[in-house]
Amino acid sequence: MRYRLPPLSALRAFEAVARHLSFKRAAEELFVTPAAVSQQIKALESYLGGPLFRRLPRALELSGLGRAMLPKVRDGLDCLAAAVELVRVRPEGLLTVHAPPSFAQRWLVPRLSSFSALHPDVELRLASDVCNIDGLGRGPEGLLTDPQDAGSAVAVRFGVADYPGFCRYPLLAPEYVLVCSPELLARTGPLMTPAELGRQVFIHDESIPDETMRPSWAEWLRLAGVANVDASRGPRFSSAVLVLEAALGGQGVALALWPLVEADVRSGRLVMPFSAVLPSRYVYSLVVPDVLAERPLVRNFRAWLLAEAGSAAAGPAS
Repeated sequence: MRYRLPPLSALRAFEAVARHLSFKRAAEELFVTPAAVSQQIKALESYLGGPLFRRLPRALELSGLGRAMLPKVRDGLDCLAAAVELVRVRPEGLLTVHAPPSFAQRWLVPRLSSFSALHPDVELRLASDVCNIDGLGRGPEGLLTDPQDAGSAVAVRFGVADYPGFCRYPLLAPEYVLVCSPELLARTGPLMTPAELGRQVFIHDESIPDETMRPSWAEWLRLAGVANVDASRGPRFSSAVLVLEAALGGQGVALALWPLVEADVRSGRLVMPFSAVLPSRYVYSLVVPDVLAERPLVRNFRAWLLAEAGSAAAGPAS
């Protein structure tokens, strides 16, 4: 059967623009210029005989033609990607794992030796990037297009989203705990009740872009039964790694995810003066492209990671 189709590059450009509703973001994903994307869309519109988008003064939206066409184009591209992935020869022993920096540094890396002991033939590449937090940068669809990923690639995401075309396996639903360094308490005096936090410096974690999803000092203080404490003051950090470094350096008290500070608390590098915990609205999940989910290498890593997460404590009382 002969297929009369426009160029595949034009269909890819259309799907990317329709997903982002932005020529610029589509161009970044496709590693071309916005002008090149615009030319591809115009050529496709000329082929079809009608507009795919409505160009508004400050926005872009799909036309009726574009809305009708998008689902089938997306299904077709997914089928093409799946067909290629099924037969493409990749180094079977290479696995790339994408993860948020704080999770990679404080939870995953200390455990990787046990995976290597079980699977000594696997060459593991760990890619640490804040884009693995929902709301920051590209989503996990980049796993299939990242030119650095020569073998299979999976990701640990911190967020709440489901990702079309990907299998998601929840790992940890962590809790935020209040921590500080012993040196801080030696300087300022012990904290006997939460009300005494009024004399401390509050460290704020802004690593989650959505303010409504971040840990809130005001919320923690309410849980601890504390009123009349100004929780808005103190330094603010865009990275959980920086928050923990500030807490370890005695710069103030911090709300930190228990899985990331458990080892520091147990070793005495950090202390947890109070038992009140604040559930995280985001969870850690393993995200795997559908087309890679049943590869033996990916299955082995998934089984190991789920077992590690199952034996780990999400909170201090777990």
